This record gives sequence, structure tokens and C-alpha cells, in this order.
Amino acid sequence: MIILWVVLALIGLPLLALGLYFLKAIVQGAIEGWRGTDDDADGPYELPAAAAALGMLPPDRQNKDSAGPVPAALTAALDAARAGDWQPAAALLDATAAERDWEYRSVHSSWLASVAAEDDTWLLAWEAARPDDPGAALVRARSTVALAGNIRGAQRAKHTTAEQFEGFHRVMAQSQEHHARAVALGVEGDPTPYSAQISTALGLGYPHAEMDRIWKEITDRAPHHFSAHYTALQYWCAKWRGSEKLARDFAADAAAKAPLGSLMTVFPLIAHFEHDESDSADGDRTPEMRALVDAALADVAAADPSHPHVAEVRHLLAYYLCLQDRDEAAVEQFRLVDGYVDSLPWKYRGDPAGEYCRMRDLSLANAAG
Repeated sequence: MIILWVVLALIGLPLLALGLYFLKAIVQGAIEGWRGTDDDADGPYELPAAAAALGMLPPDRQNKDSAGPVPAALTAALDAARAGDWQPAAALLDATAAERDWEYRSVHSSWLASVAAEDDTWLLAWEAARPDDPGAALVRARSTVALAGNIRGAQRAKHTTAEQFEGFHRVMAQSQEHHARAVALGVEGDPTPYSAQISTALGLGYPHAEMDRIWKEITDRAPHHFSAHYTALQYWCAKWRGSEKLARDFAADAAAKAPLGSLMTVFPLIAHFEHDESDSADGDRTPEMRALVDAALADVAAADPSHPHVAEVRHLLAYYLCLQDRDEAAVEQFRLVDGYVDSLPWKYRGDPAGEYCRMRDLSLANAAG
């Protein structure tokens, strides 16, 4: 009988340990499901009552093209451009120049460039009517970069043809001439023609010295320009032309020099996210990471609510607050951005809306106890 119990113990203890291991994995997976595969969950999605009570939306109603609401004037200009009318776009960029609103000039020109990369008939008409228009020159430069990206496609290198690569490099090289013209015609004090060059620096692999030259032109004009910092951080990341250390140093320097409300404190979080290859959220819960999240919370609270990049910061805050089990604070950030998912971290996933809703619903459930 004693021998039987010994045998059962020898069999049972490993099974118990294995069971505990899988239980731990299940719990951790619920928290870190975003790090797993993009396979759909079994059965149709059901919006939790807590989410519905806050007016939150299911995955199929999340906007996958924007991080937040698109301004009405920009929407009207985009619709007009698609219909062949360039004048609303010109008026929109004229207004940003008159107001010296370089953040919105960058955002508006980027959206307009995407439309022109698909069909530039309206942009050609604009250029013909106003040959030396700085707004048209800026959109042309940025649309050339966007066109190069469209030619290459979004697939990984092994799924991209030689013809796509050749077309990408050929058109990206052409963007250099357009950037130079945009700079020459640029509005005094506008950093946008220079910040637009960073995408070409990424694509063509500009050396660090050239990037430093471009960066000085930008920061001499707008030292805390969000769009420029975001693209420059991509340049300094290991996956592009830098390293983890260069990216983290760049981000830390930007945050340290910026005034509260500039949103620069989000860049250390982005640098961490871009280089985090761990399957565990432990590295996201350190005292240092909690301090970075706290700094970004204070920054976004002090920012102008109309800043075009507030929503992007809130998306990343919601994500890290969820990972740090600060669920009530996470729910507040989710509430403020719900309905839009074209932002880090969701846009790096195969199912951005699904990943967003899974983490949002997890924080809602945890906050409710």
C-alpha cells in the first residue's frame, strides 16, 4: 500500500506542477494576450456591459485609419481633393502658415500627401494654378515618399519582389529633388519641409551626419515638434538606422528638454516599446517604467486638448497602464480614445481593433473588481 502511495505521489506531483504551470500561463496570457498570435477568439465578439455603459465600441466599429477624430476642415479638404478640387487643401495649408501652426501643417500635409499618392490630378492642377506655392511643394514632396511606400507595399522583405524594391528606391530618390524644392519655397520658420525629409532619410539610409544636419534645421525652428520627433525616433531605432541606445538616448533627451504639455515625455515610452522583444510584461512594470508613465500622464493633462497628437499619447498610456494593473486610470484613457485604433501599440498588430478591445475590456473587468 505504501509503495502504491509513493508511486501515485511520483506521478501526481509532476502533474500538479504542470497544472500550476499552465494555470500561471493562462493568467499571464490573459494579461499579455497582445504578445500572442492574431488568431481570432472562439465565437463572435460580445461588447461587455461596462464598455457599452461608457459608450465604447466593438472592434468592427473602431476606426482603423486614425488615432482620433479627424478635424472637419481636413476631412472636407480630403474629400474635395479626391473629387479633383485643390482649393480647400490650399486654403487649409495657407491657414496653418498664417497661424504658424507647424504641428497641424505637418498633419494636414501628410494626409493630403496620402491622397495625392493615389491620384495627383488635383495636385497637378494646384501646381499649375500656383507654381511656387509652398503648400503644393510640400504636399508634392511628401506624396512622392508616400508613392514610394505604396510601390514597395507593407509586406516583409521576403514577400516583396525585386521590382517593388527597385521602384521604391527609384521614386524615393526622386523625393530628394522635391524636398529641396519644398525647402526653397518654404514658409519662414516652418520646420515641416525639413521634417518631411526624415522619411527619405529612413528609406535611403542617410548617414548619421546628414540626419544631424536635418535635425538642426528642424529644432532651430521648432525644438519640440511632435511629428518630427516621432519620425526621428524611428530613424534612431535599431530596426532602421540606429540602435536601442541611440533611440533611448534621443527620447530621453527630448523629454528632459521639453516643457510640460509638449507631449515629449511619450518618446521614452515609444523607445521602450520599439525595442521590447520580451514575452513578459515584467519589464513594463518596473519603477522606472511607472515613473515614465506618470510623467506622460502629467504631460498629457497639461497639453492643449486640440493638439493633433494627444490621442496617440493616450493610446500608449492606456496600454501601459493596463500592463501595470492601473486599471481605473487605463479605463479613463481608453474612454478618451475609444473609436479609433490607428496608433501605437495597436497598429503594429495584425488585428489592431481586436487587440485594442481585448486590453480595454480586460481593464474594464479588473477595474470593476
